[in-house]
Amino acid sequence: MSAYDQLARLGITLPPVAVPAAAYVPFVQTGKLVFLSGHIARRDGKPWVGQLGLTMNTEEGQAAARAIAIDLMGTLEAACRAAGTDLNGIKRIVKLMSLVNSTPTFTEQHLVTNGASELFGEVFGPQVGAHARSAFGVAQIPLGACVEIELIAELA
Repeated sequence: MSAYDQLARLGITLPPVAVPAAAYVPFVQTGKLVFLSGHIARRDGKPWVGQLGLTMNTEEGQAAARAIAIDLMGTLEAACRAAGTDLNGIKRIVKLMSLVNSTPTFTEQHLVTNGASELFGEVFGPQVGAHARSAFGVAQIPLGACVEIELIAELA
């Protein structure tokens, strides 16, 4: 089943690439690798503000990470189109790096990040969607967002 079939089955429509909020580009391709800039969690078009362990729980953080995964796939699709392919031309989701705005005592950053990791697995399947990953707790994220995730993917 194609990535697009999976997205349709899940009822997901990919958003357009977001306009960068600072001096960077949404993605860079070098060789077969595509590096996506960090995407912050958004809800209703605005930064999803919160701090895990204070104003948000793990399940809310997972929903925010899942929302970021959808935004990342929109940007990844744009990167694929620029390279002359589409999401079905992804050979591998290589790595995610997740930053979780959390209190010093919050220790479930890895579980928050599962919200994104699991969606990549659903959309791309285990051969393409399984990836290496890092999840960090940080004191703050731009605009007060609760989670930020960046991605590296390999084109076929």
